[in-house]
Amino acid sequence: MTAPTGESPLQHPVNAAALKTDFFSGLTVALALVPEAIAFALIAHVSPLTGLYAAFFICLITAVFGGRPGMISGATGALAVVMVSLVVQHGPEYLFASVILMGLLQLLFGALRLGKFIRMVPFPVMLGFVNGLAIVIFIAQFGHFKTDGQWMTGQQWTVMGALIALTMAIIYLLPRLTTAIPSALAAILIVAALVWLTGIDTKTVGDMGSIAGGWPVFHVPAVPFTLETLYIILPYSLVLAAIGLIESLLTLNLVDEITGTRGQPNRESLAQGAANVVAGFFATMGGCAMIGQSMININNGARLRLSGIVAALFLLGFILFLSRWIEMIPVAALIGLMFVVSQKTFAWSSVQALRRIPRQDAIIVIGVTVITVLTDLAVAVLCGVVFAALVFAWQHARQMTVRTRTDDKGWKIYELEGSLFFASAANFADLFTPADDPQHVVVEFGKAKVVDHSGIEAIDALATRYQQANKILHLRHLSPDCLELLGKAKAMMESNEFEDPHYHIADDRLG
Repeated sequence: MTAPTGESPLQHPVNAAALKTDFFSGLTVALALVPEAIAFALIAHVSPLTGLYAAFFICLITAVFGGRPGMISGATGALAVVMVSLVVQHGPEYLFASVILMGLLQLLFGALRLGKFIRMVPFPVMLGFVNGLAIVIFIAQFGHFKTDGQWMTGQQWTVMGALIALTMAIIYLLPRLTTAIPSALAAILIVAALVWLTGIDTKTVGDMGSIAGGWPVFHVPAVPFTLETLYIILPYSLVLAAIGLIESLLTLNLVDEITGTRGQPNRESLAQGAANVVAGFFATMGGCAMIGQSMININNGARLRLSGIVAALFLLGFILFLSRWIEMIPVAALIGLMFVVSQKTFAWSSVQALRRIPRQDAIIVIGVTVITVLTDLAVAVLCGVVFAALVFAWQHARQMTVRTRTDDKGWKIYELEGSLFFASAANFADLFTPADDPQHVVVEFGKAKVVDHSGIEAIDALATRYQQANKILHLRHLSPDCLELLGKAKAMMESNEFEDPHYHIADDRLG
């Protein structure tokens, strides 16, 4: 994949072919959004229309104002599983209030320009995120094999399986014949037509819940505007905002990698926040980026904002005018589409690469994948980043090395190389032998860098050891920041303004 450079607005050629691609891709995405939005609404214990309206608002606003054209947002399962306890304990009105506060927190995140930090997520964590979500998408489809809470049996299973296989075959094989229409859209229409014309008895979108409704209505959440309400919704809003941003910005990174371009994470954060504020005031469940629908869109070749706008408008059109027809679409066709999305999303090359990459990276990929499947995305990414940071610290701690020599005055010279910080402080102390050293000892920092306050404390502790041994310690080529923070060792500093390095230490006392 091409590494994108610079955070700048994305430019894609706008011509008749691109507009056609985006239009049909948006229609395909809209059809795929319907069962997902209904399913996630039911998980959150709210009405199907609550999820559908959420998908409309989130998809439309992020498509128009977001930082990643081609990325699709809507109601998601990662947020729904957090919302359910709030709805059960306090009711849907508190959910709507928490969605508004969630959006405000995301707006603050974007305004502070913190989206850039998503670039710090290591690539093995990204691989684990992608693989984990691909598995989650795959597993989630099996929930559609239940009717009234009971698993399908016999002929129902056979029919569903056959229709799924037909859908997948069309998606994979049609591009060999023509690319005039997205194969995913063609598959849905062909399978739906087959079911309608032959009268095959199979589960349809209407069996999940009615999607018929009117225009969204502005609604101020009916909750007391008190501190008690804030105490109830704030913890949920913080978690929802964090999960929404993580999933959205990691999906943005993934689309960047696929397209070889770079999106704008801060702009996307602002758009997600604004979308959730609006969604909350229209009594919906809010949402974030959807990796499955985004992959459908990108794999169809959509690269413009039009695809997301079309998807949102078609979704609203389904609710207002076409609900009867959309409810007749067989669920099997949409399951087949999501199975293909799952297969294409999973980074199959990472399985073979596990044997070649460093062991710690392999552990991160597998760990994040498993945690994403078993818990949730936010926990998985946090664990992956923390583990990667610890591995990085451990590796750099081992790189603190020293060469010793004696100069013509009989002074012992310690020439350090590496980074001195919290993880290498103990190793640093072990490099010196005050009891065996001569009267004068010089520590050269010309090829070493003091990174944090722990490094400063390690230097001061070393100075104390030589003072107790009645030896004279000389420190050379430390940065000016080090000199400001040194305690007992400050008097041992030998400055050379023409040679001393200039860098900043990560220490709060430097303001």
